[in-house]
Amino acid sequence: MVEKCDVGGPEVEAARELAASGVDGAILPPPICENSAVRAILEEAGMPMVAVAAGSLSQDYSAVSIDNYGAAKAMTQHILALGHVDIGFIIGNLNHTDSTRRLDGFRDALKEAGLPLNERYVAQGEFTYRSGLDAAEQLLDLETPPSAIFASNDDMAAATVAVAHRRGLDVPGDLTVCGFDDTALATTIWPELTTIHQPIAEMSRVALDTLVQVIKARRAGRHSAAQHVLLDFELIRRQSDAAPRRRPPVRSNNRR
Repeated sequence: MVEKCDVGGPEVEAARELAASGVDGAILPPPICENSAVRAILEEAGMPMVAVAAGSLSQDYSAVSIDNYGAAKAMTQHILALGHVDIGFIIGNLNHTDSTRRLDGFRDALKEAGLPLNERYVAQGEFTYRSGLDAAEQLLDLETPPSAIFASNDDMAAATVAVAHRRGLDVPGDLTVCGFDDTALATTIWPELTTIHQPIAEMSRVALDTLVQVIKARRAGRHSAAQHVLLDFELIRRQSDAAPRRRPPVRSNNRR
């Protein structure tokens, strides 16, 4: 059975119904996998579960994920290698552990490059397109705006591109924009997004295989320890990133 839960919806009640249904196990996609109340209900019912794209790991349940910290660090290092030093970052929902891990990767990449974290260049988002619009406006309203913006997911990156276009900025000529996840949106906007590919289909397949193994072990009377599977991410470069545009210094025509 498949139970659809919207973000902020009655996921706790859905978890109770699932626990009472007698199913053998559950796969928890994000952001439901971050909901401790949901996990507690399923654990109390003795139901095995596998979290997909969970930011935090536990010995109480299996999980399939990527290295969010390493992926964000790799993207930041890529942007730095292009020549950018004024880099904005849009955080995801702080209730999601992967948001913190991606921010940590961004911060540490700057630190290793000898650059301080400019707090003005960090804007809060919620993983939604709407929040990306607000965050991009905040960053581009700065007296010295960033020359590149790295958003914690593709929705917020796409919103950043939209704000740049509305302001008459060329992407990537005037502003580099990079995302995270490599969703369908990344290749349906113009320019197509440079982003981190998170192999969701493969993660789901591995999660299902893992859950089946746990269920079979239980039926055979064997204990099955929690498995934490870490899959590879990939930095996908498309058309939304470039070296910062070099402009000549302003010279006064007044002679002294």
